[in-house]
Amino acid sequence: MTITELKLINFRNYSKLKIEFNPKMNIFVGDNAKGKTNIIEALYICAIGKSFRTTNHLEMIKDDKDEAYTKIEVIRNNRKVDIEILLGKRKEIKINKNIVKNKGEFLGNLNVVIFAPEDLKIIKEGPVERRNFIDNEISQIYPRYYYIWKQYNKILMQRNKAIKINSKKRENIEIWDEQLLNTGTLLIAYRKKFIKKLNLITKPIHRRITDEKENIEIIYSSSVQLEEKNETKQIYENYKIQLKNSWKEEKRGFTVIGPHRDDLIFNINEKNVKKYGSQGQQRTTVLSLKLAEIKLIKEEIEEYPVLLLDDVMSELDKKRQNHLLENLEGIQTFITTTTIDSLNKKQEKNNKIFYISEDISKEYEK
Repeated sequence: MTITELKLINFRNYSKLKIEFNPKMNIFVGDNAKGKTNIIEALYICAIGKSFRTTNHLEMIKDDKDEAYTKIEVIRNNRKVDIEILLGKRKEIKINKNIVKNKGEFLGNLNVVIFAPEDLKIIKEGPVERRNFIDNEISQIYPRYYYIWKQYNKILMQRNKAIKINSKKRENIEIWDEQLLNTGTLLIAYRKKFIKKLNLITKPIHRRITDEKENIEIIYSSSVQLEEKNETKQIYENYKIQLKNSWKEEKRGFTVIGPHRDDLIFNINEKNVKKYGSQGQQRTTVLSLKLAEIKLIKEEIEEYPVLLLDDVMSELDKKRQNHLLENLEGIQTFITTTTIDSLNKKQEKNNKIFYISEDISKEYEK
């Protein structure tokens, strides 16, 4: 799949912008705070429906304006898809001019993998970052997962509300248990399957990057007791027992068992890279993860996703830069950078370079 064109109106620092893209590599060069990342953000929101920088879509509207507009043209499976997003008092999404009422209908029209300095949070910060990572990736590949996730969170909110209001009346809480178990079990099963596949792909990638010195393992750490060969039925039974026995803990005022409490553990040579890994090992882990994401999406949907690289070259040493750039064959890639010195001659021959300055984008094609 490829993005052929982007149009922006009153988006961040851009009053009006139209860009036609190269099907291979597109490089945005410019000083910091000139608008390079804003272009990456516009592409990302057209794929995921939200920003990777903010949870408030109003922040993407240009100062003193009421609305922002972004549109992309995508070629997928040899057909054109137009994706439009209007940001204002509310967010409106259109696919081929038809309003999309549910995000689940929107996901999967454009698959992207983003690699930005903020992705180190997946390793360094708390479980929320890692759950967001896995939920976003699975939702892109299997939009049904998003529906289940959304339903689970609605039920969870109602159950937590019941706990706070009726902490001594178990029957008022248990009315939510069956729905929570059904949706939560499906989420866990999806995640477990996804991590198993991701592990198989990530391991050889990481070994190549580290010259066979490091072995990586991604562990799905669930609050529900899981075994390697657990089928959905067994996950449900284990979950049910633990939920029933968690009553004392629920006196804390919220549900303590379920996928909303789960985490991922990244081990390098059997040591937790969050706790014991060097800065270099943590960066390499994220690089391996992103390259594995690309390959996994390709295996699942039979097309490469679009790759968004936001200011990551400065975060990687020359060896890691080369490994990344050498694995982009067949993948449309968007790169932001303050300099093109990091690109080798091979990449320079297959790219389109945009020099970004304030509200102006000037294009130079090699």
